[in-house]
Amino acid sequence: MKLIEINKTRYRRHLKIVMAGCAVGLALGSLGVSQTLIAFFPDESGSHFYWNLLGVVVAGVTMAWFLNRSRQHDFMTEVVYVWELKQSLNKINRKIAKLDAASREGDADALLAMHYSYAASRLLWQLDDNTLLMDELLIKQADLNNLAAQYEVTLNADDYSEALLARF
Repeated sequence: MKLIEINKTRYRRHLKIVMAGCAVGLALGSLGVSQTLIAFFPDESGSHFYWNLLGVVVAGVTMAWFLNRSRQHDFMTEVVYVWELKQSLNKINRKIAKLDAASREGDADALLAMHYSYAASRLLWQLDDNTLLMDELLIKQADLNNLAAQYEVTLNADDYSEALLARF
């Protein structure tokens, strides 16, 4: 996945709208389904747990279907990109110990994966105004750059592919 610059203002505005829409959709959908089921199939004991649970499940599945269906819409471009970028970083983070060890031994693919991870993290943290760990990230990036120079490896985040992780 290539790293691209996205409009922070547009991303945050659209993310807020999507999150609010999901919250409202889940609340109204689950209440609507469960209250309809309770009206048609009342329980003499007064416990409607299963109808309420079914309402939440139906609303959740419907919301997931709707979000999946609207992924290609222009409004969702930045939100989907960030979501997929976070998934890509998750895959790297699951193998970070092996990648770190291999990068210290000069493995070019490990160095590239670590470089991509740092660049993607920096992009995400800037989008979310999460700059608390930015200094630590810069130190790690400098260490990685020193390793790349030591082993004469050129690092370019655009060269990264998730297929590189298969070895680790």
